[in-house]
Amino acid sequence: MNDLTIRHLLIDMKPPLARHWNGGEVFLSAFFDALSMSFPVGEQFFIDSLREGLTQLPADQQPVWAREIQGFVGQEATHRRLHDLYNQQLASMGYENRWAPRIRQRLKRLEAFTDKRHKVAVTAATEHLTAIFAAWLLHHPSVLAPAPARMRQLWLWHASEELEHRSTAFDLYRALDGNELWRKRWMRLVSMHFALDLMRQTLHHLWRDGQLFKVATWRGAQHWLFGRQGLLRWGASHWRAYFRAEFHPRQFDDGLALQWLGQHQDQWRTISKP
Repeated sequence: MNDLTIRHLLIDMKPPLARHWNGGEVFLSAFFDALSMSFPVGEQFFIDSLREGLTQLPADQQPVWAREIQGFVGQEATHRRLHDLYNQQLASMGYENRWAPRIRQRLKRLEAFTDKRHKVAVTAATEHLTAIFAAWLLHHPSVLAPAPARMRQLWLWHASEELEHRSTAFDLYRALDGNELWRKRWMRLVSMHFALDLMRQTLHHLWRDGQLFKVATWRGAQHWLFGRQGLLRWGASHWRAYFRAEFHPRQFDDGLALQWLGQHQDQWRTISKP
């Protein structure tokens, strides 16, 4: 089992946020802002799906799992709270969250599956996508190097905790004897929706700022997504790994996450410790 610490990040999200806060890099700022739009509703779904999954375990296994899921829930709840404050800043700048309503519509359709394991599989797939993004951030400090300290702190703390609990949903799905074919099917579907929705939200932000059709914007996109150390190029092999029969999230190295958490303990207050 994975013992998870619940932390309260010592960060103030109330001061106004610069429109292109990441060193003036237009595409990258819009990309991060768009990603944040999905977190409050998405992380609430993750919390609910694992709580429901816990109830489907045999009674003698539930106490074994309860502590890890409690830690997962606590971490995701703190992420949700801070990104909700972040998104309020974005709304005050005129950005419309068009992603969250699409997520809610899909979650309604997911209710057609009476087997609770489908929700856990969706959570496991999404958690792997966020783990890829988290690892990319930690491996490439230049991405957030020009960002204000509070934004760098927010994203790297979030990334480190995503890697810390990267296997919780996956392990629960296995404990529930989840079907491997469905595990892979959900990853394909989740990946498609996630990528399309993230790009649509990013494009909305760029259009809102009058930056959508500027050459510099798309040079930034090419560099940060497809360049030598770009997210998609770097993360492709990690995404494909999910479809291997022997895959497990623990194969994803969390050394940089543990290092970051160890070096920045003055940046949070511990709420609950294993």
